[in-house]
Amino acid sequence: MSKKRPVFSPEFKREAAELVTEKGYSILEACEARGVSESALRRWVDQLTKELSGQTPEGAKALTAEHQEIQRLKAKIKDLEEDNEILKKATALFATHDKERSKLSRR
Repeated sequence: MSKKRPVFSPEFKREAAELVTEKGYSILEACEARGVSESALRRWVDQLTKELSGQTPEGAKALTAEHQEIQRLKAKIKDLEEDNEILKKATALFATHDKERSKLSRR
């Protein structure tokens, strides 16, 4: 039976990483204070540092509110682009269908 990994909220991750980046805790001290593994906390610190320098994470949930909003908006744009493609295909299909109907009605 495999061990289930704990799931932490972006807020928890940000707060844990801030112990290191803002409050001066060592990685090990912050791990003990939050009860998380060293590798996880190192990833969160690295991610928070990147986000604070303006880089939006790919493939991970953002830790800062600004980057969470950026991710939400990117997802919305992707959905709208997919909807647009569907509408373009439907328009082309209807146009073809109308063209065929008008040819048949002229006969």
